[in-house]
Amino acid sequence: MEEQKKREKTIIRTSYVGIITNILLAIFKAIVGLASNSIAIVLDAVNNLTDVLSSVVTIFGTKLANKRPDKDHPLGHGRIEYLSALVVAVIVLYAGITSLIESVKKIIHPETPQYSTVALIIIAVAVVVKILLGRYVKAKGKETNSGALIASGTDAISDAALSAAVLATALIYTFKGVSLEAYMGVIISGFIIKAGYEMISDTIADILGKRADVEVAKKIKEIVTEEPNVLGAYDLFVHDYGPGRGYASIHLELPDDMTVDKVDILTRKLTDRVYRETGVILTGIGVYSHNSDEKADKIRRTIEEKVLAHDWALQMHGFYLDEPKKIIRFDVVMSFDMPQAEGVEIICEEIKAIYPEYELAIVADIDISD
Repeated sequence: MEEQKKREKTIIRTSYVGIITNILLAIFKAIVGLASNSIAIVLDAVNNLTDVLSSVVTIFGTKLANKRPDKDHPLGHGRIEYLSALVVAVIVLYAGITSLIESVKKIIHPETPQYSTVALIIIAVAVVVKILLGRYVKAKGKETNSGALIASGTDAISDAALSAAVLATALIYTFKGVSLEAYMGVIISGFIIKAGYEMISDTIADILGKRADVEVAKKIKEIVTEEPNVLGAYDLFVHDYGPGRGYASIHLELPDDMTVDKVDILTRKLTDRVYRETGVILTGIGVYSHNSDEKADKIRRTIEEKVLAHDWALQMHGFYLDEPKKIIRFDVVMSFDMPQAEGVEIICEEIKAIYPEYELAIVADIDISD
């Protein structure tokens, strides 16, 4: 809870810095743009205003995301952050489209800009300020695992590059008399639209659910497999309920002579350690029973070699030979280009040819975290 409060304060404080800075930049740029009759500088000011709105949405999103869990939302409100990030992305995309329309109008009906030395200095200062702001916000975003802050920081650095391009355009006109104002406006609009589209794509991926972070998945598996009795860890699935709110389930392969009380002690120990070291809560730990006799081990190796001979069979696990009932059961992780029913049928035919006396119970898995 303390970590969440600290994270919230950092995000809000960083957003306030962004709001104040961008308001000041927008005011100065708007004054310069209107005085110079420069569409590129005016659009640059508008871009700063969208950054202000983005920061405001980020603050409200963070506040709502940290509401306490309730009866209707027992796992909290963390995913609101993804919705707020989506709102920010839509705002950015809208700003880009409207800027493009205005720039095209200026190409059709051009106007002559007039730059002063003060205007050029203000634009140059704005470039430096934006670079510093972008680096600061992005660093705080990584520190707090805030997608909205990381996106805002990245956008600020991109804005600095665009402001630098606007400055170059102004200098070209001042010394060469060639006006590239409206065309630079089109380029700026293109970058804004691209940023908005990418932000929307990334946020929708978070909302829909995507593959678990590679480093987190690797760390969880390292933790559980360090235990002597854990012979394998499979089917790790991390449910994302917002930044810093991960819930996971996993299957462990354990010796078939392990008692329930020992399994209980082990799973409680692993749940505690995984949470302390990764922040992810293990809500479910399933168990695969591992045969301890040589006959079962020999059959397992034979079947595994046969199964993994197929390119689409990525992994075999959870093998168990129930000799009294003449049943062989195991799971096969298949690639997404192989229909599961078809894959199971192929494997069944091949294994039946080798061990016709056994009934097969094969479960098709998908490649979730490996």
